[in-house]
Amino acid sequence: MLKKTITYTDCNDVERTEDFYFNLSKAEVIEMELTTTGGMTKVIDKIISTQDTPALFRIFKDLILKSYGEKSLDGKRFIKSEELSEAFSQTEAYSELLTELVSDADKASEFVNAIIPKVDGKQAKALPNN
Repeated sequence: MLKKTITYTDCNDVERTEDFYFNLSKAEVIEMELTTTGGMTKVIDKIISTQDTPALFRIFKDLILKSYGEKSLDGKRFIKSEELSEAFSQTEAYSELLTELVSDADKASEFVNAIIPKVDGKQAKALPNN
């Protein structure tokens, strides 16, 4: 799970600094891998190697919105919904994060590595694309 502190200016022209949370579960990563022709990892590698900026933008937008959520008060759940993602996408914090990821390859790599859970070798080999 990634806790990302983002400073942005809100609609009332007030500068804010807030913490936002991003995470993909193992089940979500497996679903993304298995429902993407050729596997999500290979698709991303191809997009990067061909420098397909529009496709890269769409992938980062999708990753941000799929991974955004809020921790439950008891810490047992990471709550995600279309409503929460849409609300986040309407903030300048989202704009700041998206701009950072598409303009800085190191920050993009850090973000992706932080939101994707670690999968052990046995689990990785069980995936059809490996």
